[in-house]
Amino acid sequence: MTTAAATSYGDLFDRMRRTSPLVQCITNYVAMNFAANVLLAAGASPAMVHAPEEAGEFARLAGALTINIGTISPYWLTGMREAAKAANDSGKPWVLDPVAHFATAFRRKATEELLALHPTVIRGNASEIMALSGMANSGRGVDSGDTVDSAQASASMLAKQTRAVIAVTGAVDFVTNGQRAARIEGGSAWMPKITAMGCALTCLIGALTAAASKDPFVATVGALAGFAVAGTQAAQQATGPGSFAWRFIDALAALDGAMLQAQAKIAFV
Repeated sequence: MTTAAATSYGDLFDRMRRTSPLVQCITNYVAMNFAANVLLAAGASPAMVHAPEEAGEFARLAGALTINIGTISPYWLTGMREAAKAANDSGKPWVLDPVAHFATAFRRKATEELLALHPTVIRGNASEIMALSGMANSGRGVDSGDTVDSAQASASMLAKQTRAVIAVTGAVDFVTNGQRAARIEGGSAWMPKITAMGCALTCLIGALTAAASKDPFVATVGALAGFAVAGTQAAQQATGPGSFAWRFIDALAALDGAMLQAQAKIAFV
């Protein structure tokens, strides 16, 4: 279901593989191993660097930065701020994953500080995106209680407020920059059963934004489409979440631009 507007996604994915961008992933303890393996399978180079003493310096070296607040602490938050400031100063894209940002006062304050540093892309589930835009939601901790469809208006509003690309992920993903919007189908019902699947997706968005540089909307759609295609393929032989997880990494490793171009289900809305 790709359209003429999507003709560059395969080329972008192949470009990422050729250039193997260095991605600084400040992500949570639970996600580090899986997220790193996902990026390696996709062809990027992950670096899990979060210490304040080096996070800013490293962000200037990396092609992109991703920040996930899943297991945030005051020490980690300092590193996140330093890295985001350095990414901005050096013109590098960075992606914010505001995990359960509405759950506690500390998370809300941390997210406000990070939003003020102007992320290039914000990825979250429907409840997280609705809460960021100030809308009522049914989220509970890291789990979304809302549908992607119900978060589309919030995503568009948030994109215009922050000038960031907003990605709402779920059964059918939605991406918008306030002017363009796309829906991406595919994946598997096993994906929400795998710890760190969404966190790893945030890191892959970072890798594609490093490759795309000037078009984070296209990069974000491409990353979500790649995940969806790999998830669809992995589910064909998986018998449960355990077998799905390793099959997903294998499917992502086998994915190339031509396959992504042929199998991605992207609809522009």
